[in-house]
Parts: sequence; C-alpha cells; structure tokens
Amino acid sequence: MIDHTTLITYILIVLGFVFIPGPATLLTMARAASSGTRVGIATGAGVAAGDVVHTTMAIVGLSAIIATSALLFSVVKYAGAGFLIYLGIRAMLDKTPIEVNGGAPAISAARAFRQAVLTEVLNPKTALFFLAFLPQFVRPEHGSTTLQLALFGAVFVLLGLLSTVVFAVGAGRLGNLLRRHPAVVKWQGKVVGTIYCAVGVRLALQER
Repeated sequence: MIDHTTLITYILIVLGFVFIPGPATLLTMARAASSGTRVGIATGAGVAAGDVVHTTMAIVGLSAIIATSALLFSVVKYAGAGFLIYLGIRAMLDKTPIEVNGGAPAISAARAFRQAVLTEVLNPKTALFFLAFLPQFVRPEHGSTTLQLALFGAVFVLLGLLSTVVFAVGAGRLGNLLRRHPAVVKWQGKVVGTIYCAVGVRLALQER
C-alpha cells in the first residue's frame, strides 16, 4: 500500500521531530526530573494518547478531502505548508528561556498521565500540525487514504512515545546539560525551525 521509499523518508523526518526537544519532550523531562522516571514515562504515554486523538481527528477529516476534492486538497496542502513554515520561522526566532525543572511538586503517575492527555488534546497547534503534516505523504494511487493516514499516524505516535521514554529515563543528565549550556537550547530552535520549513516547502511542491 505504501512504497518503502515514502515510508522510510517519513520515519526519518519523524525521528528528527521527536528526538529534538520540543514542548512535549520538555514537559516529560520536567516531570521525570521533579517526580521520577515513572512519572516521566506516564507523562510521555499521556502525550502519545493525546496524539492518538489528534490522529483520529485528522483521519476523519482528511481522508474524505484527499479522496474526493482536488480543490480542497490543494487548499489543505497550501494552508498546511504555510502553517509549517510559520512554525519554523517562529521556532528559529523564539528567544523564550526554557527551564527543564521549574520546581514543580511531585505528583502521581496517574495524575501526570491525565494532565498530559488533556494538555496535548487541547493544544490547537498539535491538531493543526497533524492536519498539515500527514497529508503530504499520502498517495491516493497507493490505495485507501484512510489506511495510509492511520499508518502514518500510528508510526508518529509510536516514535513519539519512544522518544519521550528515552528522554524521561535520561532526564536528570540531559536536564543538567540544557541548564548549563544555553547554546543547546538556542540551536534546538534553529534545527527544529529548519526542519519545519523544509517540510513545509516539500508539502507546497507536492502534487496530488
């Protein structure tokens, strides 16, 4: 259904996204640093659960659009490309200081999971990201667009969960690194921004 080249390209791009510290990663690290690895992993699982919701919502709306309307597909494509490029520029210009451990009180794993799910589900940027990112890898000629979107969404969720678990386990050491070396945070934004912009340009140039 999906050719190997497209799938491998998608996996490599997603790995670049999920293993470069972003808001979900930093939330997971903060929880792990303040409340332990178990709570950090629970937070990462909550983020993944929230991403499942966003993936489902994207599939419901996008599969019909991609399959039935060339005009609507173009609208989604260019809107998505513009949004990704916007995120990229914002990430490169953002100078907001990042603190991995802000002294948050310890909480239970169950509560951390619930909070992470709610935070991720209610994040409109995440919803728009899924709507903008997933369609560019779908090829209608390869079969069901719904199944393709589901597969890409599942891969994203699983790789995202893997990355948050890795960061949760190493939160202490990595947290110290971020606090001691502001240049790491500075270059993080530039790298993330470059990836967003590159994916946005690729999306704009893609044919239906």
